[in-house]
Amino acid sequence: MSTPRVQRPELPATMTWDELEQLPAEIAERIELRDGVPVWIADEVMLRHGPAEHQRYSRRFTNALERRAREHMAADPEVCWQVDLETNVFFRPDRSSFLTPDFMIFRCLRDEFDWVHADDVLLAGEVLSPANTPKAIEAKKRRYAEGGIPWYWEAELAPNPRRVAVVRAYALSTDEVHLPQGVTPLRKANYILTGEWLADEHPGVQTAHPFPIDIPWTELAF
Repeated sequence: MSTPRVQRPELPATMTWDELEQLPAEIAERIELRDGVPVWIADEVMLRHGPAEHQRYSRRFTNALERRAREHMAADPEVCWQVDLETNVFFRPDRSSFLTPDFMIFRCLRDEFDWVHADDVLLAGEVLSPANTPKAIEAKKRRYAEGGIPWYWEAELAPNPRRVAVVRAYALSTDEVHLPQGVTPLRKANYILTGEWLADEHPGVQTAHPFPIDIPWTELAF
């Protein structure tokens, strides 16, 4: 069943998480809070829940990461990771700012049914289809970086044939970088590209960070 279009309501200048929860579900799921400001993201929700490709590849990637996380935990009982898809990550204790990554890895929470906050998250990722805009992608990356999430991954989709064409891994950098005199970074936290795997050139996604991960393309096939 396709996701129905919902008419944009008149939004207040600010909104709390409690106020958001009181709205009808079909309205609330189309609103994202950014530092207490409600933002209408109906187009993004349509993209997330519309084409089967986006949902299926999100699930494939999440399942693949979960298997590797469990392998890592079996080898190192001192760590405990959970892997999920389309789960809110909150950037403020009052939940007035959040994002919903397509997939993520986060530490096992102490309490059941607890909220996931940015300092719980090891890796957040997005599945990018041709409909994603560079502006929207960069805006998400900036918020993940400002939230201190150590790793950000992208799985880029391509058509004809439909497939995961590229996976990119970014590591968070908060250290000073060497720039020309008089030039300063626009942001204190930035992601640096540390890995890129192309379906036409590599056997799969193979990296040692944030823990050993080896995912062949066949595991991500539609």
